[in-house]
Amino acid sequence: MKKLIISTCFAFATIFYVNAQTTPATENKDQAEITFDKEIHDFGTIPQNVPATYTFTFKNTGKEPLILTSVSASCGCTQPEWSKEPIKKGEKGYVKATYNAASPGVFNKTVTVVSNAKRGTVVLTLKGEVKAPTAPAQ
Repeated sequence: MKKLIISTCFAFATIFYVNAQTTPATENKDQAEITFDKEIHDFGTIPQNVPATYTFTFKNTGKEPLILTSVSASCGCTQPEWSKEPIKKGEKGYVKATYNAASPGVFNKTVTVVSNAKRGTVVLTLKGEVKAPTAPAQ
């Protein structure tokens, strides 16, 4: 009898635990949503020591105002600028990133955008190849 009671208690505990783990969180259907036109930009080949800039544009496709809480680059060679004011429903904003192109070679840099949107973090990518200037023929 003791084993039956313990087994029954264990079964109920397991059911409650599994149910607690699978119950979906309440979703805010009015929450801001961030939709970028594109999240990867390929500069192709660019000359060394000539900064390259690209502006990523996005739209708030949600209902509440969209606020970018932080925008950070993966290294000091990339400087971001972004929309600082809240973006209302249906309006557009931007994240502009400038890569300094000081070192020759292939590059792949990221800019991380954190916001109050459903998709709270978006990683934007800049890539390409920096070509060193060719030496003049003598």
